[in-house]
Order: sequence, then C-alpha cells, then structure tokens
Amino acid sequence: MSTFAKTVDLLHRALSANTVRRQVIANNVANANVPNFKRSVVNFESELKRALHTEKQKPALELTTTNPKHISNYKERDYRDVQIRRVLDHTSAYNNNGNNVDPEQEFAASVASQMTFNLLAQSTSFEFSQVNQVLRS
Repeated sequence: MSTFAKTVDLLHRALSANTVRRQVIANNVANANVPNFKRSVVNFESELKRALHTEKQKPALELTTTNPKHISNYKERDYRDVQIRRVLDHTSAYNNNGNNVDPEQEFAASVASQMTFNLLAQSTSFEFSQVNQVLRS
C-alpha cells in the first residue's frame, strides 16, 4: 500500500472515530442527570498506535512455529483490523446517585474533539492538495 493511500486511510479512520466520540459525548451530556448512568468513552487511538507499532517492532530473533500449537513471539497486527470501541466507565463516580458524568469534563472533551476534527480535516485536505499540485505540474 502506498504512503498516500495509507495516510488517507488512517485519516479517514480517525475522522470516523472522532464522529463516534462526538456522539458518545453528546449521549453522556444528555444523560448527565439520569441516576446510575455510566458514561462511555471511545477507545481507538491507543489500539491504532499499538497496531502501527507492531509494524516497526519485529524482534531480532523470530521463533519458527512448525506446529499450530506453537506460540509465536511476534505477530504483526494490521492497523485496518482496529475497531472503534465504546467503553463504559465503571471506575469513576461524580454524583451520589451513581451517575459518573461530569458535564465540565464532557464539554472540555467536546472542544478537544472539535479541534481534532478540524486538524484531521485540514490534514486530509492537505494530502489531496499535494496530489493536485503534482498532477498540475
């Protein structure tokens, strides 16, 4: 896969994760006063980073597996297999009614998400402008 195609694919996946994150934040804010409601978070970037890291971290000595029961010491993970996951936060508490949504934290996350979206959109636009510039030359 070319560098351009991989970059555009990663940007597309990041934009999709950002869209899901915005929906999760909106749901958290909408349920801020519901007793026993547990907020959700989106887990994507950390898993994507791990998958991309496996492409660069091949061990110096890779064990040969000659039997399906053998355990390999290296397994490259394809970044395209990383899924956007919504995860419930059961570890924190904010209200005495069992609800753990902190509206200020959610609004800050919303602002960060909007800034991330703008950056990703600009990066995508830049990638395609580079291609247009090459085609015009």
